[in-house]
Amino acid sequence: MREFGYERVHDVSGAVALLGADPDARYLGGGTNLVDLMKTGVERPARLIDVRDLPLDQIEATPDGGLRIGATVTNSDLAAHPDVRSRYPGLAQAVLAGASGQLRNMATVGGNLLQRTRCGYFTDTAKPCNKRVPGSGCPAIEGEHHNHAILGASEHCVATHPSDMGVALTAFDAVVHYETADGPGELPFAEFYLPVGDTPHLETALPPGALITGITLPPAPVAAHSRYRKVRERASYAFAIGSIAGALDVRDGVVHEVRLAFGAVASRPWRAHAAERALTGGPATGEAFAAAADAELAAAETLPHNGYKVTLMRNLVVAMLTELSEEAVR
Repeated sequence: MREFGYERVHDVSGAVALLGADPDARYLGGGTNLVDLMKTGVERPARLIDVRDLPLDQIEATPDGGLRIGATVTNSDLAAHPDVRSRYPGLAQAVLAGASGQLRNMATVGGNLLQRTRCGYFTDTAKPCNKRVPGSGCPAIEGEHHNHAILGASEHCVATHPSDMGVALTAFDAVVHYETADGPGELPFAEFYLPVGDTPHLETALPPGALITGITLPPAPVAAHSRYRKVRERASYAFAIGSIAGALDVRDGVVHEVRLAFGAVASRPWRAHAAERALTGGPATGEAFAAAADAELAAAETLPHNGYKVTLMRNLVVAMLTELSEEAVR
């Protein structure tokens, strides 16, 4: 590893000032992604600014009935919090589906949002990759791509976003709060991750030097009837090959409200707006669920070895919404 400096900070303004003075520095939370990338030579920061001691480790109710989650809350604490488990159970399930218990104990909410969209070519510095070296090419398109994107990709990158937590936050319209030298700001989750386009090395809309300070979940009664399902190639500690966060409110057999977001199908968590529109106001039936999935997946563009994801995601939509609708009438 390249030599680097290290500094622990205790206030947000101090952290922002340090990064502003050293553009080659990086914020360090749990380090579960950043340190791995430093070991492989993908990330080469001159200094790490340790933000774990910042006063951002609380989960609190907001006046309007939502939740405010601090950026240094660990994934384990987030999943175990009683308000998260009761009011946003799909989020708790998503967090528990990610990584291992040891990693969840270290990983932070802010760091989870900033983990890199990546594949094996990105982490192998001997291979070209447009995310590491813009313009060098995307070997995954002609190479190993069975777990790559089917929605929203481009000829420049077909990697998928790895976060489970991010899928649930997308479904529940989270808002990301951050601090810069110019003061605080916020980004709706729908705008936080950038489309891959022809600049796959640019992943978020955060201003340069911004420090994530927390996330707000707006009040969403439907979220109390939510869940997360993840399909992976082994039982634990693996990225998804397909996942879904969903919430459903059925009244008298009619879909009153629905939230759906997909994971492992795009460079960012994918909000299934077409499926939601197709379902809202219609019958809560298996046929309607399948038709809604087809409406969302009509835009899929597959490669030779990842076309199975279309069928997988269709089945996930139908299975999850069927379970949620059956629970609604019990």
